[in-house]
Amino acid sequence: MSSMRFLYSNGVVSCSPDAPPITTFLESLPGSYTTTRTHENGTTLLFWERHLKRLSNSTRILLNSNPKLMFKANKKSPLLFSPFSVTSSLKWELRIRSLVSNSLNQVLPIALKERSNGEELAVTALVSGDIEKLKAMKNVGGGGDDDNGVFQVLNLHVHIGSYIPPVFGIEESGAHLALVGRGRDFAYAKYSDWVRLRKPLEKLRPPSVTELLLSNDGDRILEGCITNFFVICQRDKSEAEGKYLDDYNNVNSVEVQTAPISDGVLPGVIRQLVIEVCHSKGIPVCEVAPSWEKHRLWEEAFVTNSLRVLQHVETIKVPQPWESLDSKSFEGISWIEKKFQ
Repeated sequence: MSSMRFLYSNGVVSCSPDAPPITTFLESLPGSYTTTRTHENGTTLLFWERHLKRLSNSTRILLNSNPKLMFKANKKSPLLFSPFSVTSSLKWELRIRSLVSNSLNQVLPIALKERSNGEELAVTALVSGDIEKLKAMKNVGGGGDDDNGVFQVLNLHVHIGSYIPPVFGIEESGAHLALVGRGRDFAYAKYSDWVRLRKPLEKLRPPSVTELLLSNDGDRILEGCITNFFVICQRDKSEAEGKYLDDYNNVNSVEVQTAPISDGVLPGVIRQLVIEVCHSKGIPVCEVAPSWEKHRLWEEAFVTNSLRVLQHVETIKVPQPWESLDSKSFEGISWIEKKFQ
């Protein structure tokens, strides 16, 4: 895979090696972001409309509830942030779309021209607050029908890198997961500071593990650090009575489970698509955090995000006991492993 990278920021297009890797880019700027990739030889951005809507929602949520995650404060002259009052409106969403489109139109054609045959592009759009502009303005974010003041303190950055999608169905191409930490504190929005906050979990990553799972109690699994988590499991007959009257007597019936947004998981674009497809196909889906205590009922597991789309899980490691995660490294932890075919 090539290391081609492009960054459009403040009206300037930078190319690799001047454009940083995506992790470095996200660590360098606060703000809301979304990531997707091209499909079919660079001709389509996967589920782009959904990503724009999620980016709009994430930006509004952060400005209204946790603006410090949108602005990089100056340590020499820290700024006390007051919540904004940005309304959820079509106008707000259209303005975010306009910010993204204007920047994407500057850099995407260049990246497509330089793309190697067989490669797709990973595209990240990040909305970040400008602390200096905020200091210079008054009465920003008054809400109502006019949020123009808010947009004057926002900057849009687009990062594009080469990406080779995994091939489905190839042996040993599945994910290997390990449960290593508690869920995130502010999961309703996708924000770049999570890249820094999740770093301490890396010391607990066992060898060959490709994704880290989160749980608040060691039993109910919420999500991965960069994925949503699903299981396909046999229905617990003791709990199913009255819920699935049509096929309750079928002891082999199964359901899809994934943690609900209300448990504090990221509202992933692919997560929502999986739920919608299950509903459209008549596949029972239950938004409940999969319980490790019932892992013997699990027949399959998979993770989703906008780059991998959907990836089969081959193994899951869970620490025993849960408290052993206080260890300084994975070597001090005893693991129980479940394997899937």
